[in-house]
Amino acid sequence: MIASNAQVWLIIAGLGVGTYLIRFSFLGLVGDRPLPTWLLRLLRYTPVAVMPGLVAPLILWPQATGGSPEPARIAAASVTLAVGLWTRNVIAAVVAGLVTLYALLWVLG
Repeated sequence: MIASNAQVWLIIAGLGVGTYLIRFSFLGLVGDRPLPTWLLRLLRYTPVAVMPGLVAPLILWPQATGGSPEPARIAAASVTLAVGLWTRNVIAAVVAGLVTLYALLWVLG
């Protein structure tokens, strides 16, 4: 089913209004009041929870390979995780993963 231009613009406008209301709920309604400490503690973990959700599909179903897992990408992700846990340094983890990925792609062809 192909949507008409009016339907597409209606969907875009609806998504824009929904996004505005979600952001307004935090900035407009709660923005001038202090948040409870338990909520602030939970909000600290948001980036840690979002990042694996963004990265995992790129590792397990990479578009570069047509969606099939590749040993080089899985190994690079494992090395990145291990170096990150070992050194607690994001730059070192990213560089180690990058070197591992390109080295294995070069070796495996």
